[in-house]
Amino acid sequence: MSLDVREAAEALLSGEEREPLTDEWPDLDVETAYAIQAEALRLRRARGETVVGVKLGMTSRAMQRSMGVDTPLLAWLTDAMVLPAGVPVPSLIHPRAEPELVFVLGKRLAGPGVTAATAMAAVDRVHGGIEIIDSRYRDYRFELPDAVADNGFSAYFTLGPIGVDPSTVDLSLEAALLEVDGAIVDTATGAAVQGHPAEALALAANALGARGLALEPGWIVLTGGMTDAVELHPGSRVAAHFSHLGSITLAGS
Repeated sequence: MSLDVREAAEALLSGEEREPLTDEWPDLDVETAYAIQAEALRLRRARGETVVGVKLGMTSRAMQRSMGVDTPLLAWLTDAMVLPAGVPVPSLIHPRAEPELVFVLGKRLAGPGVTAATAMAAVDRVHGGIEIIDSRYRDYRFELPDAVADNGFSAYFTLGPIGVDPSTVDLSLEAALLEVDGAIVDTATGAAVQGHPAEALALAANALGARGLALEPGWIVLTGGMTDAVELHPGSRVAAHFSHLGSITLAGS
């Protein structure tokens, strides 16, 4: 017998490591996985969390190769996922870190028909950021519906201290260096994210528009990992250094 949507959402929100949903529910499709994600968000709200934005996952070829998929996904951000700079990353199951370009919206953005240009017109500022993802699935094994249902593995995110008008920076050329314990382990530019992070923002607006939803003023949009995600071990330090958007350093607890 397979799980139902409510049971799956509750199982993922328990925070306990488990086998992928698709082991128990082999016919789980992406549409049903988004229903599980939506039910989990309802449960998060019921316990007092507030939506602060959305994230895109698997927008770069590096992340798609790493996770064995070819389709970006959309997931929710809440205030419980905000990690202030300088605060150690709480203990997680499979914590991994990735540098991101992060938009803060100044205007409502509603699909369908949003283009990269119209998307950028709604942006107030852009920051560098680090997202910490955390899969609940044992051995980091999953299919795309598993990742969607688990809210894109959202755990925590930290915004860098510098926010600029996006028109002042060529975001396709904005570079990020990913450093672990003092060694540079990866580098990429904004072009790694769907060719330009504005394309990822438009994708998010149009995907939400298809559900009758919109990106709201003040929301944060994580546009997707620029590089592959690196494991964050206890006591380890990870940093992202951006060309024009400053640096962020996080430490594993």
